[in-house]
Amino acid sequence: MTEPQVAVAARLPGAAALGLVPPLGAPAVPADRLADPRWLGELLAARAARQRAGDLRVQATVWWYSASAVLLAPVLAGLAVGRPLSARPADTTVCLGPGGLPVASVSAVAGGDPAAGVRECLAAVVPAVAAAGRMRPRPLWAIATDSLANGLLALGRALGDVAAVTALAGPLATAVGPPLPVPRYVDVAGARFTARVSCCLMDRLPHGATCLSCPRRPAAERQILLEDAAARQPQP
Repeated sequence: MTEPQVAVAARLPGAAALGLVPPLGAPAVPADRLADPRWLGELLAARAARQRAGDLRVQATVWWYSASAVLLAPVLAGLAVGRPLSARPADTTVCLGPGGLPVASVSAVAGGDPAAGVRECLAAVVPAVAAAGRMRPRPLWAIATDSLANGLLALGRALGDVAAVTALAGPLATAVGPPLPVPRYVDVAGARFTARVSCCLMDRLPHGATCLSCPRRPAAERQILLEDAAARQPQP
């Protein structure tokens, strides 16, 4: 791991679970590789064959749901602890787990404009994922928004200051600009959750399940599930 990211990770309890520490032996690729539609197409086709689920749109969406969270992890962590890290693809390395799913990413460069880096990163990778998945880019931008919101929420919980860290989400997304939607949160029974603007399509895979906060759930059902989740969260 690079020195700038080591300094950030050292300030975060559970940094490995936040996608900031490369697993031992995990293969690494430049983040620019994620902007290659041909490479992504081969990866998604291989995942579809293994899972016996051939809808490339579903494969691309599910893969991006995880990949976007990992790709944004360093820049969000840097913002949360006040030590900015670059989000530019040229400055970032992505570590891959089984099935080509990103499990950690490392930024090699400190400083810079976080919003400009996020914009450059998403503008390069989203069209490639859309081309590989034969789908429109707009849903992938929405997933990136939820990954941004979820990432800052997880960082806020790790740092013990959810309100302050999640307050960074709106200004960051606004600075990135369209077509990235502005993230939203909802407070339920004293706990904060991301108010999702995207669907990851996980339940379209064999043995997949509908996410707790899926926007396709009826609002009343989602409220009950979030209340149950809030009751299970550790109390500060």
